[in-house]
Amino acid sequence: MAKYNRIVSIGAHPLDAELMGGPMLIKYAEQGAGCTFVHVTKGRLTDLTATEEEKKAYEDALDDEIKSAAAAMGCDSFSMNYISAELPAVEEFTKIILEYLRKEKVDCVITHARGTLHPRHYYTYEAVTQAVRILHEEGNPIQIYYGENCEDLIGFTPTVYVSMSEQKVETWFEGLKNYKIFNGKVNDVPYYNYYLSMGAVRAIEAGRHGFVKAYMHGALVDNE
Repeated sequence: MAKYNRIVSIGAHPLDAELMGGPMLIKYAEQGAGCTFVHVTKGRLTDLTATEEEKKAYEDALDDEIKSAAAAMGCDSFSMNYISAELPAVEEFTKIILEYLRKEKVDCVITHARGTLHPRHYYTYEAVTQAVRILHEEGNPIQIYYGENCEDLIGFTPTVYVSMSEQKVETWFEGLKNYKIFNGKVNDVPYYNYYLSMGAVRAIEAGRHGFVKAYMHGALVDNE
């Protein structure tokens, strides 16, 4: 893969960015690149009986999980802290993402694939993709990849495979385990089993032994 100096993984919710971009960011962070997990919306306690103190405690705990997961992978994090019901129009959000990518001098972005089951994932895909295309049309050589996410698999066709050593696989999963949701304490999605299995499946596809993470290139016009 190309040499990147500033790489971000943008997810709609906490955990999405780490699931999609974790393997690639771990590898680039070890090479000295600046690597950030970006979360568009914040998690919040939706229990109608919850007190304000309980809601704040939940948000504070989740913020700790986000920071701990990123640190475990040698990266940092940035939470945009939108509430899902109060997200700006996609055109406005595209401008916000565009300015963030410019300010941070990002040369590689990972985000959700188009074929998703979740409207917030599609919203994020649309805004990030449009922002990258604008930069590319301006002559910026920024690259975009769509990461494998168990909710975004419709039409997901890998175009690049990233092999991972046992140590890097352990680093990724240890980072992910900082999230209660990844450990099955929030819902019953089998995150660990899915991503562990897909690492083996993608390795078979790529004709490799060990563990492999799949990505899909975004369609960008060749300015050359």
